[in-house]
Amino acid sequence: MIDYAQARRMMVDCQLRTFDVNDNTVLDAFDTVPREAFVPKGREPFAYIDQTLNLGEADGETRCMPAPMVVARMIQALRVRPGVAALDVATGYGYAAAIMAQLGAQVTALESVPDLAAAARTRLGASAQVIEGPIADGAPEQGPFDVILINGRVEVRPQALLNQLKDDGRLICVFGPHRNAKVTLFVRAGDAFGARPLFDASLPNLEAFAAEAGFAF
Repeated sequence: MIDYAQARRMMVDCQLRTFDVNDNTVLDAFDTVPREAFVPKGREPFAYIDQTLNLGEADGETRCMPAPMVVARMIQALRVRPGVAALDVATGYGYAAAIMAQLGAQVTALESVPDLAAAARTRLGASAQVIEGPIADGAPEQGPFDVILINGRVEVRPQALLNQLKDDGRLICVFGPHRNAKVTLFVRAGDAFGARPLFDASLPNLEAFAAEAGFAF
């Protein structure tokens, strides 16, 4: 039988710390939240592998749980602190939302796939509000937000979500075409949005943020 507490400790020590995750509050959150509770039933033994975990496909959408070191670096870059308003987009089973809630954020988790929204609602309980709806639209009624995390690759600028940030708010996602995608941090300053690439990463594309296909000749 797998000792999941030991698996979490190994994940923190051997995956996160070696990938420049050095915020102790973030490390403690990843050591506390049971990642195995946020995967499909029967896949718990794969929860702590150093890879993206596919959560399934529905309605033309693919959902994934980013590899631990990727989501940890993303959350660290957002500087999640107690009391901040956070939006977790394409939440899947709700793992990133659970981590941000553990860090003290007031979390809204957004999911467009009904079965996944229901699964996230069960797993997150009272720790986060789960909203079912189009992920590209965000959750304007729950905003504005201090931080937004998108679980998947984004090919076009997520302007509707950026507009839901507070001034000095931060949005992070894997941005760009497949072979050139980078985890990118957007920061709002008034009506302007700066963007800074942080590191290379690859995640399944989110159809809601797909670029329009070019003409074929």
